Amino acid sequence: MQEDEIIHRYNTTKAVEQFYGYQRKPLDYYGKRPDQAGKRSKGLKGKTPTKTAPVATGYTLKYTLLGHTKSISSVKFSPDGKWLASAANDKTIRLWHAHDGRHERTFLGHKEGISDIAWSPDSLTLASASDDKTVRIWNISASESIKTLKGHTNYVFCLNYNPQGNLIVSGSFDEAIRIWDVKKGKCLKVLPAHSDPVTATCFNRDGTLIVSSSWDGLIRIWDTTTGQCLKTIIDEDNPPVSFVKFSPNGKYILASTLDSTLRLWSYSSGKCLKTYTGHSNATYCCFGSFSVTGGKYIVSGSEDKKIYIWNLQTKEIIQKLSGHSDVVLTIDCHPLTNMIASGSIESDLSIRYSLFN
Repeated sequence: MQEDEIIHRYNTTKAVEQFYGYQRKPLDYYGKRPDQAGKRSKGLKGKTPTKTAPVATGYTLKYTLLGHTKSISSVKFSPDGKWLASAANDKTIRLWHAHDGRHERTFLGHKEGISDIAWSPDSLTLASASDDKTVRIWNISASESIKTLKGHTNYVFCLNYNPQGNLIVSGSFDEAIRIWDVKKGKCLKVLPAHSDPVTATCFNRDGTLIVSSSWDGLIRIWDTTTGQCLKTIIDEDNPPVSFVKFSPNGKYILASTLDSTLRLWSYSSGKCLKTYTGHSNATYCCFGSFSVTGGKYIVSGSEDKKIYIWNLQTKEIIQKLSGHSDVVLTIDCHPLTNMIASGSIESDLSIRYSLFN
């Protein structure tokens, strides 16, 4: 990996410094020199997950999955609940059985690290966003990508399928959003979306709208068909927005900002309805999510090595999950059961399954 091409989800600060011309030390993502960063720990590949006995009421650690050799950038459960996919800076995607943590296969093909992955609605294909400036589409029953989508001129940082599965929206450090036809593998629209790198893109529940976020501090909502910007949401303090997604019912938008705050916005009014604090998030683009299988909760990774769970309505922290030994960059909530998957960076490199007792 070239020193001028080592920007990734888990160190957006250095990436933005590059955009503004600040000098960057010739080190890898977290201060390791390139010749030290990629060494594989002995015996990790395909390792059987370690089972841990529950110790308390609430979410407790069930399994620890090992295999990635560089920082984990994204974990996503399949919509049917059968699979967990993980992506990392080691240029690979790993597929795991969701309920017992068994490793199924590893996908190879990207030339640089991967920042995000997304499932198709039918749970049969995956899409990935990479620093090699491409989006790849993978059939989970095969080991090679079936399409490579080219067009972004800088690192592809985020992506998602629409609910119909025929479109993918991607965001990039080239500050643009692209809408892709999945079947044809062609770009349908290029939206000059933001004035800084795009950190997240997401369709609403019927696919008619796209929400995007950026280091420029803006949240924007787009008409999928026309590409028109319908609304711009901005907090008065204008912190960089590191993650955004629609709520399951499409009425609200959850946004993470680099002032250690998650905000719940009303799409219709553009007003901030609730804020969630207590975690640490000032540097990394940590994922947030809604958990709706056993109540209504907000879940997020944190830079203090924990997972935070808030009551959506009261905004109270109901649980902090410890166990990771480094920043918890990515989390995802199982679509059908009370399960949380999480992934960590540099000195940890583990995926953890937490289940509700």
